[in-house]
Order: sequence, then C-alpha cells, then structure tokens
Amino acid sequence: MTPTTTLTRHHSMSPTTPQSTRLTARLLRRLSTPLTAVALAAGTGVALAPASAEAQVRMTVPPQEQPVVLRGATVHTVTNGVIQNGTIVMERGKITAIGGADVAVPRGAKVVDVTGKHIYPGLIDAYSTVGITEIGSVDVSNDITELGDFNPNVRAEIAVNPESRHIGTTRSAGVLVAFSTPDGGVISGLSSAMSLEGWTWEEMSMKGAAALNVSWPDPVARPRRFGGGGPGGRGGPQAPPKTYDEQVQAIKNYFAEARAYRDAVKAGQSVRTDARYAAMIPALNGEIPVVVAAEGAAQINDAVTWGKSEGLRLVIRGGRDAIHVAERLKAENVPVILTSTMAAPNRDYEGYDGAYSSPAALHAAGVKFAIAGGSGGLYSYRLPWEAGVAVAFGLPEEEALKAVTINAAQFMGIDDKVGSLEVGKEATLLITTGTPLDMTSNIEQSYIQGREIDMNDIQKHFFKKYMEKIKQQTKKIAS
Repeated sequence: MTPTTTLTRHHSMSPTTPQSTRLTARLLRRLSTPLTAVALAAGTGVALAPASAEAQVRMTVPPQEQPVVLRGATVHTVTNGVIQNGTIVMERGKITAIGGADVAVPRGAKVVDVTGKHIYPGLIDAYSTVGITEIGSVDVSNDITELGDFNPNVRAEIAVNPESRHIGTTRSAGVLVAFSTPDGGVISGLSSAMSLEGWTWEEMSMKGAAALNVSWPDPVARPRRFGGGGPGGRGGPQAPPKTYDEQVQAIKNYFAEARAYRDAVKAGQSVRTDARYAAMIPALNGEIPVVVAAEGAAQINDAVTWGKSEGLRLVIRGGRDAIHVAERLKAENVPVILTSTMAAPNRDYEGYDGAYSSPAALHAAGVKFAIAGGSGGLYSYRLPWEAGVAVAFGLPEEEALKAVTINAAQFMGIDDKVGSLEVGKEATLLITTGTPLDMTSNIEQSYIQGREIDMNDIQKHFFKKYMEKIKQQTKKIAS
C-alpha cells in the first residue's frame, strides 16, 4: 500500500504478452466504467453494451472561457442577505461582481435572463461517499475502506471515480460539492473536498486533505463473544476483544507517536519517513479539523475531553445524542455534523420526531452544526431534503440553508472558496424555481466554477426512455 492507496493498479504489458491479453488491456483503458473493466479483466465475459460506456449519461464541460452574467433573479447570498432583481457576474470560474440591476456587464459577456428565478450557492455535503462507492452489493465497485485500524495517510480523492453515476443524480439535487470520506478502522483517513465536475479526480479536487477522520469507540457497546476456533479446532483461539479503555488508549498512543514524529522532523533529527504520521501533522498543528464519529452522549463527552487535551480542531460527526451535551458543545465551541435528520428513533422511549427536530433543538441551544446527506453515495442527493425536514420541525429556513452551505464549508476549511455567494469565491451556484430545500422546487441550471454543467443524469435518462416506451405502446394499442 502506498500513502495514497486505491484499489486501482496499472500494469505494463511486455512485448511477449499474448495478443488476447493486450487486446483486453486496450479495451480496459477505453472503458469508462471501472465495474465493467474489472469484470472483463476477470474473464467473466461481460458484453460491451453501448450503455456501459455512457456511465453518467452526461457530458463534462470545459472550464469557463466567456464571462457570464445572470440577471433578474432573487439572489440568496447566505452571508449577506437577499438581493431582489439581482445580478451576478462570473468570469474565469469566479464571482467578480454581485449586486442589483445596476451592476456593469463585461464586454463580450453572455447575459442570461433569469427573471423570476432564485439563485443559491451550491449545496455542500459534509460527509459523503460519492465517487468512491457505486453498487453496495458489488464489492469491486466500492473503495471506501482499507485494511488495518490506523490509516491516516489514506486520501479519498485518489479513489474518486469521475464517471460515477451518483455524481449526476447528486448534482441534480443541488449538491455541487461533496466531502468524500473514507471509512473503516479507528483512524480512517482524510476526507477530500470534491467539486462534482471534471474529467479526472485531480480536476475535481478542491482540497485533498480536508479533515482527519477518527471513529470513537462506544463505551456502552455490548461485548462480543470470543473463544476457540470452529469445528475441528480450525482457526485457533481468538484473543478477547479490547476494552473501551484499551481502545481509547490506542488512539492516544497513536497521536502521541505522530506528535513525537512531527517534533523530531521539525527539530531536524534523522528519522525514517512514515507516511502515516506525516499525514497527521496538519491535524496536530490545527490546520485541518479532526472529525470524530460519535453518536452517544458518553462517546461525545469523552471525544471532546480527548480532543481538547490534544489541542485539536474538533468536529463531531453523527451526533445522535448531541442535544444531551449541547451545553458543553457550545461552551467548548465544538461543531456537529448531523448525518441524518430523516431517521427513525433508536430507543423505545424516544419520540418519533427525535431526529427531525434535533437541528432545531441544537440551534436553540447555540450549537453550531451542519447537516449531511446520510453518508452513502446513494443518498447524497437527499441532502436538501434532510435540511428541509429540519425546517418542517422548527429550524428556521435560513439556518437550514446555512447547515448545507456555509457552515459545512467553514467546519471543513473551504469557506474561502464556496458556501456563499460573494465576490472572489468560486462561481458554484444554483438557478431554481424556489428554495432547494423544498421537494417541489426545480433546479433548472447549475454552474460549477463558472461551468454551465450538463443537467442530465441516469435517472432522467431512464425516465425519458421509459416514458417513450409507454408512448409507443399506447400508440400501438390505440391503432
């Protein structure tokens, strides 16, 4: 495994390689879907259907060249109020002017009349697996986890598949930036801020090492059974599971080792390069946050105590019981990424609306939070409705909008680029018929870094296809 591990490997072909193998290799290089490529390489005989090369059913567009002016819409800046009959000027991928109808139009600009529409910043999913997972039941299409408990050097951006079908459906819902996040083990690796437009992961990457992810152990977890091997003694004896204290101590020890490595390097001492410890230095220096997955109140409390003792920029992810420790979270200025508001209660005594009303309760308690789309690549498109449910259960709409835009950007360190509509930031925005948090609103067009993106996706493709089928069959019956 290299410091930037993925499941993809590139092998060279020697002149003596059989012709059939060389032909397969050429086909693999031409394929646009990794899943089909793996199947071919394994010799499964998968047919190369035309649809397999379409993948996203959309076209990646080139970087912005011509200035674009959007005029007449209601502009929701998020951080500087709402502008009626507003104008936004986009040049070279950035917002260069924003204001009322009197904003000057650059020479040679394309002017788009969006009167009666609304413009919002692109939504941001602070916890996602878009691009690193495709089909849950097909193992080779998922690149989320690595072997071992400590993998701080794993960067999700390296594994992102720009041809993922989930990218198109996610963008159609207004989510234009996603933090692809690895999973598994104790220290899972580094989340990467990805702009959801581009031919390659390099082109999509906004910030490769955006946050270090730690999974905090559960102090009230049920002990797992352990003992000897299976029938006939196969497998041998198994070691008992680690206690909660042992698991916490392992995290502390690893951070202490990484800190010693950092200090030795800084002091100019001769040390053997360790990519894992080196990847943790930005987190130890407070340059990037440490996102700790913790759900229960005891977990959150212990994680906060540890994070503060380490001097880390801490963010809690999950936060099912965050409201029960809200006073401390506010006092310690620890933000929370809520991974789902559309969830059923976990305990018999909890009300049906526990998750729905959690954002409103945290807002009332003064806790800073963002809302995520449920983590799975399949569910990032639900992000606006996760926030919309919170509005239905008491959260002010402007706060819900912040939870999926500027708050997420601030927690993860990209608020200088996206999260609000301001001069100098990237021109990543939505043109809608209404608030994107409402299912009845339509997102008519999106721009990512000034690119007028193709709004097609696989779901729209199949909708049109099978509507045409119904139309044709109805015509046959009528005749």
